Amino acid sequence: MKRIGLILSLMLAACAAPPAPIGEQPFFAPGRALSLPAPGDLGRDVDWLQHLVIRRGAETFAFDVRLSVTAEKLHLLGLDGLGRRGIELTWERDGSITATRADWLPPEIQPGPMLADIILLYWPRDVLRRSLQAAGASLRDAGRSREVVADGRILLDISYGADGRVHYRNSAWGYTIDLRSAEVAP
Repeated sequence: MKRIGLILSLMLAACAAPPAPIGEQPFFAPGRALSLPAPGDLGRDVDWLQHLVIRRGAETFAFDVRLSVTAEKLHLLGLDGLGRRGIELTWERDGSITATRADWLPPEIQPGPMLADIILLYWPRDVLRRSLQAAGASLRDAGRSREVVADGRILLDISYGADGRVHYRNSAWGYTIDLRSAEVAP
């Protein structure tokens, strides 16, 4: 009987721990996936160069990213400071997602949650409200800041600064991203 109690306790403890974001599913918090809009729902074509610094606990990762969005697709290519390809992500208008990630990346850096982050950062508020509804979350948008809230808790908050600077804090997964974007001239 003690053995069954121990096994049950271990199973409950495992269920209580937040799962790591995995694969290509657009999770923005444990158990909460974004209902994907279309790439074209951004409402404009963009081509950005970005520098990202991701912090999680004592770990810091820096990436240079090329992010392009058209009505047909989103394409992201992330390189580390040595020029190594860390992650590549393509999201097509038909909803298909293809991604590759380097083995040297920590398991917490996954393409699906990265796609969710990008959508939450840039897509229009009305599109986001619909995309968050299925996950039981809502959006508070104050122009220069956004918050995603569920069950009375702020899961993530975004602050938009000058010169393409953004601070993104995801409390649900326990990381922050500081980024700076520059639009690529045609």
